[in-house]
Amino acid sequence: MGLFSRFKKGNKVVVIGLDGTPHSLITRFVEEGFMPNFEELLRQGSFRPLFSVLPTVSCVAWSSFMTGKNPAKHNIFGFLDRSAGSYHPYVPNANNMTSSTLWDILGDAGRRVVVMGVPVTYPPRKVNGILVSGFLAPNIEKATYPAELGQELKARHDYRLDIDPWKARQEIDSVIPQVGDVFRKRRDALRALMKEVEWDFFMTHFMETDRLHHFLWEPMEENRDPYCSQFKEFYREVDDFLGELSRELEGKATLIILSDHGFCTLKEEVYVNRWLVDKGYLRFRSDDPKGIQDIDAENSRAYSLDPGRIYINLKGREPAGTVDPGSEYRRIRDELVRELASLRDPETGEEMLESVKTRDDLYSGPNFEIAPDIVMVPKRGYDLKGSVNKDTLTDKGPIVGMHTLDDAMLYIQDQEIRRSDIGIIDVAPTILHLMGCPVPADMDGRNLL
Repeated sequence: MGLFSRFKKGNKVVVIGLDGTPHSLITRFVEEGFMPNFEELLRQGSFRPLFSVLPTVSCVAWSSFMTGKNPAKHNIFGFLDRSAGSYHPYVPNANNMTSSTLWDILGDAGRRVVVMGVPVTYPPRKVNGILVSGFLAPNIEKATYPAELGQELKARHDYRLDIDPWKARQEIDSVIPQVGDVFRKRRDALRALMKEVEWDFFMTHFMETDRLHHFLWEPMEENRDPYCSQFKEFYREVDDFLGELSRELEGKATLIILSDHGFCTLKEEVYVNRWLVDKGYLRFRSDDPKGIQDIDAENSRAYSLDPGRIYINLKGREPAGTVDPGSEYRRIRDELVRELASLRDPETGEEMLESVKTRDDLYSGPNFEIAPDIVMVPKRGYDLKGSVNKDTLTDKGPIVGMHTLDDAMLYIQDQEIRRSDIGIIDVAPTILHLMGCPVPADMDGRNLL
């Protein structure tokens, strides 16, 4: 296909995803004068806090964004899911998604789309336009539709899919240079494609904000330099980009800016499988398990996967289930809910959970039976982990920022967001409304305008 074609006029929407950027952070930086371009945008549209989804992890949240549906309909329940009929975890990708996406729907309606960097878009599906997969793709050459675009992005822009998070864990001073480099290369590719390719819907997702927050959120909140100043300077660069983009789009498209979850300082990681072992619900076959696949299934009643999902070891669903469906299942589940509700920080005595939900509270759809049985909602600062080889209930490593269910953000230019208590699941039907396309009846989200 021709990648260099005329700019097509029409009813257009541009979406910028700033992963993990809180509404409160943007509000604060605008008030402090760090984001003058966003301040100008606020005079041109609606800016609201947004709720994410449970569990609050980017792959689930962006899947809910792109489908307008809850996980039991789109089939992405976490960064790791478990393979059917086994205890072996896998990383879900676009092949596991069981729902049409926003860009599928727009393409079927004859709209040309460009989608860049959104999680859970690898391997790239055929679209009516261009798709560049997100950070889980192995390399840019395998990450695009059409396939030849990957080589072009590499040659023209040295396009990067993500920073090296393991290097960031080992060298904190590498975070800002890495984040800035990946951001600028994605920004430059966006600029080129936006001018050279025919499109009606254009979306670019920036994972760089989320990476920045995981490693530098705590020093930013505590005003510790040089990291606090570097953090703010990066957001100044983001603000410059948003201002430039808004001016370029004036009169040509509606600009939407959103994030998938909020952020806060991480107090402690909480190892749920350690708790399950200590309470007698879980055993492993060795003293040094590598993952849930090392479960002693015949002597276990429950296990956990990130972030804060618990699965009952259910007969007929798990390959070596020990808990009968029906009354025994409900008894074990309700017992876990009660005991988890009193989970406290062993050092401070603080409660670590905001609430404990069952799958009946959260999910509906054709994939309901494989949904987690329990999902825990942490209080701010307590990051629920599925590690299997921890000796203590809590600890803290190089990651100093964590996701929050609340305090994501949504901005829509030249529109009034009329609803309150809005969620990321509501954005897709809103975009379809803006572009004059019918909203599918099986979407869970609502038009916000």
